[in-house]
Amino acid sequence: MDEQQVRPRGGPPMWWRHGPPWWNRWDDEEQRPRLPWRSTVLITVFVLAGSNFAGQGQGDRQDLDPFARVLLFVAAGLLLWRKRYPVAVVFGTSVAATVYLGAGYPYGPVFLAVAVACFNAIVTGHRRAAWAAVGVFWAGHALVAHWLYEWLPPSGDPAASWGQEGVIAAWVAAIVAVSELAKTRREQWAKERAERAQAARRRADEERLRIARELHDVLAHSISVINVQAGVGLALLDTDPEQARTALTTIKAQSKEALGEVRQVLDTLRTPGDAPRAPAPGLDRLPELVGQAASAGLTVEIEGTAPRLAPGTDLAAFRIVQEALTNVVRHSGSRNARVRLDRDDVGALRLRIDDDGPATGADAGGSGNGLAGMRERAAALGGTIEAGPRADGGFRVLAVLPVTSPAETKEDR
Repeated sequence: MDEQQVRPRGGPPMWWRHGPPWWNRWDDEEQRPRLPWRSTVLITVFVLAGSNFAGQGQGDRQDLDPFARVLLFVAAGLLLWRKRYPVAVVFGTSVAATVYLGAGYPYGPVFLAVAVACFNAIVTGHRRAAWAAVGVFWAGHALVAHWLYEWLPPSGDPAASWGQEGVIAAWVAAIVAVSELAKTRREQWAKERAERAQAARRRADEERLRIARELHDVLAHSISVINVQAGVGLALLDTDPEQARTALTTIKAQSKEALGEVRQVLDTLRTPGDAPRAPAPGLDRLPELVGQAASAGLTVEIEGTAPRLAPGTDLAAFRIVQEALTNVVRHSGSRNARVRLDRDDVGALRLRIDDDGPATGADAGGSGNGLAGMRERAAALGGTIEAGPRADGGFRVLAVLPVTSPAETKEDR
């Protein structure tokens, strides 16, 4: 149990020292709202000066005396703490205004203090307290104006008309209505800000995922080729130095290209709105990809031609082929792969990458991260990916991608 909730035997409850729950106290000074000095001073001056002016035309009411000015000062001055203690302030202001009007002093700007306190209490979430306070204010005024007026100053004052009470009731209802409307708008704005922040976080997460996927595809392919060529170079370093030199040359070229692609991916982390320094890769670079695979000892046959694709679809298709060939190099005993490109009946691009196997380890077809990345790319475009072993012992990756991605179609509209 929390120490602050423990009540000493025979002693007062703990809220006696710290205040009741509705008191709205802050234990940390830094969390306390700032006192609204300027607005409170302006309201206080307006209430005091305006009451003097308003009293000149109300001969049937008591003249302002020091006690009246004290009540006015208290009603307006309490607003200084309205941000920290909205419940206490709205009740205090209502009581001070009720006593002021019950004593027979002139009607006037004292209503403004009650309105500000009520408005503040409602918009800060203390609806019931605000309603109760203004209800007490109106009920107190009606009680004095219709039943207790004979025993209160000024002497000989008649009962107030019920029409006047209707005006005051309408004024109270208007204050509550405006406050509720302001509270509703404030909550709506807060919800919209939260939704915008959540959308921004979601976009940031998607961007991080996209960058991670790009880096995985670039590095997995390049490092696989480098690993194969490094093994070839080490094996032939003594027996065939010329072939070892070729392997080292391939490693240099591949590492340079990988660094360039990594820089291109990381360029997206620059100031938003900057154009990329180099075009994103697409299926037009398939011959280059075939050459890289050949340097790793993999022969790739290309069948069919790709249709004209949107940039996002073109990049996804290239990365899918790249990842599939990387998995062949890393996880298949076959040194031959086939890539077929065509369009299905609905006009979508079909990519099929086959190898004859067999798998060289438990992770046939890949460790899972590459396949997951391919599925994410396809799903983002509204396409599908099927990957798995074939009946004859090989492995197949089949991707179906729309020629134009949904996002790019929406932008065109």
